[in-house]
Amino acid sequence: MRFSLRLNNDLSVETYPRLARAAEQAGFDQFWVSNDLFLRSVWVILSSVAQVTERIQVGTCIVNPYTMHPAEIAMAAATLDELSNGRFLLGISSGAADFLSWIGISAERPVSKVRETVAALRRWWDGQAASTDQAYLRFPARQIPIYIGAMSPRMLRLIGEVADGGLPLLFPPEHFSEVMRHIAPEREVDVAACIWVSVSADGAAAERVLREKIAYYGHTLSPLIMQRLGLSQADFAPIQAAMRRGDTEQAVAMVTPRMLRIGVIGTPTDLIQRLEDIVELGARHLSFGPPLGPDPFEAIDVLGRDVLPRFRSAR
Repeated sequence: MRFSLRLNNDLSVETYPRLARAAEQAGFDQFWVSNDLFLRSVWVILSSVAQVTERIQVGTCIVNPYTMHPAEIAMAAATLDELSNGRFLLGISSGAADFLSWIGISAERPVSKVRETVAALRRWWDGQAASTDQAYLRFPARQIPIYIGAMSPRMLRLIGEVADGGLPLLFPPEHFSEVMRHIAPEREVDVAACIWVSVSADGAAAERVLREKIAYYGHTLSPLIMQRLGLSQADFAPIQAAMRRGDTEQAVAMVTPRMLRIGVIGTPTDLIQRLEDIVELGARHLSFGPPLGPDPFEAIDVLGRDVLPRFRSAR
């Protein structure tokens, strides 16, 4: 079994090295940070993390080839891999169309674009040229593991076809079996069962944090996930409208119990019960993502103390 922690890039930069050290001490294998637009840069965040940790792998979840040219992704990834002594993992995908629209970008041919980017990255890291004879990396690099983030069936299939690993978002967690049917890997692929977790002794505070996350991100879910939850884009429209008005309180209040099934809220016992179902379905990598709870340090401590040992024997 592998265990990983995923965080959004919305915290202060100085917080991440402390969180990463806590995750390393708690027994996590990987530490992932997102790169959502107009928040903090994942490359800077992970550079600070790499310099204060020793064992834990660090990764982007995710970067995309629309806002950053694949050549620059290759450069940044290889540099961070060098800085971390070979502990870097590249999480890549097409990005959320809604967020890209903020800067006038349309993610055309997203699956093909990601496929082409993966191929180009591997050529560059192998010392080969791509596109022109001068388009080659001018310092040595290794073949960095590539994880593809996915929600749609076609992007899920791409994980099984070309990636070393996958970061499929599971809403709800029991969606894992359907995800794996789409990925259908014919070789070894590290597929992380990515779930949203909000853990705290204060149940109301834990629920509030998950509600805020759903209010912000819920409308970006793929039709496949919407169908699984019994929801539609129309259900999120009033919430999205409230967020656009800046009325976070109203948006949070409109999150329904069905929407809350997107993640797991409560105590370690509550979490373990749902994780056991996922492991029974074949998950061998449990990935815990934001909101995690009102206090991420408390959440890391609780997960490391009460949850990871329950499943570590499956290693």
